[in-house]
Amino acid sequence: MRDERNIVRARDVMKKNFDLIDGRMTVMEALKTMNHIESKSLIVNKRHDNDEYGILMLSDIAKYVLAKDRSPNRVNVYEIMAKPVLSVDPDMDIRYCARFLERFGITRAPVIENGEIIGIVSLTDMVLKGLVQFE
Repeated sequence: MRDERNIVRARDVMKKNFDLIDGRMTVMEALKTMNHIESKSLIVNKRHDNDEYGILMLSDIAKYVLAKDRSPNRVNVYEIMAKPVLSVDPDMDIRYCARFLERFGITRAPVIENGEIIGIVSLTDMVLKGLVQFE
């Protein structure tokens, strides 16, 4: 049994830099504004306080735009994004975080604290940063 000192939390391994976009942008506009390619995703901002965040994965663009020979200048982000997005709490133990992502068949999720996204956590980050650097 692990004691409290050895617990690695989502906030310990998350990427703090991410791209926040408007769902009404075209896919091409969204790609041109992307500054954090390593996150492999774009977070779609809420339109109003009662809305939810969305996420657009680069793999979604490959599946729903590239593979279907659709123009990225004619497809809007809202047409292919996932919404509402599954998110994790920053204090979640990465063991449970990994199980959560696996259960829903996703590889990354935004980390939300007090209703705001503070980062993105991925299975890769949990393994490379969580298991390797914190042992």
